[in-house]
Formats: sequence, structure tokens, C-alpha cells
Amino acid sequence: MSAYPAYVMGGLCIIGGITGFARTRSIPSLVAGVGVGLLYLWSADSIRKGAPNGIEGALGASALLLVSSLPRVAKGPVPAILATTSTAAGLYYGNKYLALR
Repeated sequence: MSAYPAYVMGGLCIIGGITGFARTRSIPSLVAGVGVGLLYLWSADSIRKGAPNGIEGALGASALLLVSSLPRVAKGPVPAILATTSTAAGLYYGNKYLALR
């Protein structure tokens, strides 16, 4: 199983959180972006090592990102992209989770 989607999502979330903070001085953007990004990176590392709960962590990070970005989808392209990518990652890891069970 590939940890690459979680690594990519983790990096993008951290960069996005830092960028959001730099542009608007939004501490919630920084905390949420870095927090979800670190959860994705932890999940990716767990998946790579074959440790337990990596898939579940990636699924949880995807759900958090989707739930937080859905209410803002109409406000611009960034929330729409966040919702789309979190859905794609969630579907990928959801299918992997179901295949293992």
C-alpha cells in the first residue's frame, strides 16, 4: 500500500496553513493546516512502516479536512480544492481499509 498520498496531503496542508497565516495572519489556518498536515505525515510514516492505525489516521485526517472545508466551498477555489483532494484521499484510504478487513 502506498503512503505517498498521505505524504503529499501532509505537505500540502502544512504549506497551506503557513501560507494562510502569512497572507491573513489567521492563527486558525496555521493551527488547522499544520495539525492536519502532521496527522497525514504521521499516518504516512505508519503506513510505510507497516505500523497499526496508519490507514485510520489518514482516513481521519481526510474526514477532518473535508468537514472543515465543505462549508466554505462556495467562497473560492482553495476550499473547493481542499474538499476535492480530501475526498480523493479519503476514498483511496477508505478502499484500502475495506480491502484489509
